[in-house]
Amino acid sequence: MLSYLADYEQYWGPLRVLRFITLRTLLGAGTATLIGFIIGPWLIRKLRALKFGQHYDDDRTGELAQKFDKKNTPTMGGLLIFFSVFISTVLWAKPNIWVVVALFVYAALTAVGFRDDYLKVVKKNRDGISSREKIVWQTLITIIALAALVWHPMSADKIRELWVPFLKYPILTAMPVAALFVLVFFWVVGFSNAINLTDGLDGLAIGCTITVALVYGIMAYAAGNVKIAEYLLISHVPGTGELAVICGALVGAGMAFLWYNSYPAELFMGDTGSLALGGLIGMIAFMVQQPLTLVIVGGVFVVEAISVIIQVGFFKYTKRRCGEGKRFFRMAPIHHHFQKAGWPETKVVLRFWVISLMCALAGLGTLKLR
Repeated sequence: MLSYLADYEQYWGPLRVLRFITLRTLLGAGTATLIGFIIGPWLIRKLRALKFGQHYDDDRTGELAQKFDKKNTPTMGGLLIFFSVFISTVLWAKPNIWVVVALFVYAALTAVGFRDDYLKVVKKNRDGISSREKIVWQTLITIIALAALVWHPMSADKIRELWVPFLKYPILTAMPVAALFVLVFFWVVGFSNAINLTDGLDGLAIGCTITVALVYGIMAYAAGNVKIAEYLLISHVPGTGELAVICGALVGAGMAFLWYNSYPAELFMGDTGSLALGGLIGMIAFMVQQPLTLVIVGGVFVVEAISVIIQVGFFKYTKRRCGEGKRFFRMAPIHHHFQKAGWPETKVVLRFWVISLMCALAGLGTLKLR
């Protein structure tokens, strides 16, 4: 919205700087951080007053939560991130199809996550919304988002290209819509669940999300700039530079949330945050033509999800073969494995942040290695 002030540069020359995406990205990050710090204390007080705290049953996760004083810590902190990102983006990004679809996916998945958290912490329904209902909502959201992208002339052709790391040209220039839907749906659902699984230690998920958002902000800017895209031999996608503003706002909101989510956490993001962040990042990855690179950049999230798959698969396999299920890890997701091994929580989180940063740098490296 404020980006349109650049149209009045004839009245005040300095307004022309608002045409630069880099400046608006920085302003978006700063605005989101400020909003997060303003509403954070109020949100924590409100959630505590409403007793919207995370509850645990007497399972393994519950034992760890009680050991590290996490029981009854307010959840639904994803609302802090959402309002910070949404308001900041509306203020500083120029609206186009890419921005509108990204915000729609983010808002819709935030609503789904909020409903899930509400059932868990208010209605004391441990399972929240059913898996079937969650899949239905995620499917509907993906269909609406893709329909808009396939219909709109700015995005209709570009969204159907499929690029992979290390190659100079797309492997598909007109992917069938059905195949596109399957891939986007898998990315949205997969990374939503991956971030949800990672959100088990104070600061872990949001810290890794910040590094991913930083990288995709750079990728969005590069994809939207014709000269940079040609130099790096990546797809030029007009208009996606504005997605850098969303990524910048996500970095700023993430830092504000990390202030309250760092050990010992005063606030958890809950499904309100994790489901929406995963969906937003997955959708942005497709819109900037870097979907498979997300496997590298979001390596921590991928490993967390794979550890759960291995744990469940190994348990079922050994139960079928030996009559008694065995565990491959001490506990899954894998961050709890290291916790059970005796690592302090802060050490697990910091080391995973280091790994996430290395994955981010490796992902950036793919832009040049072609």
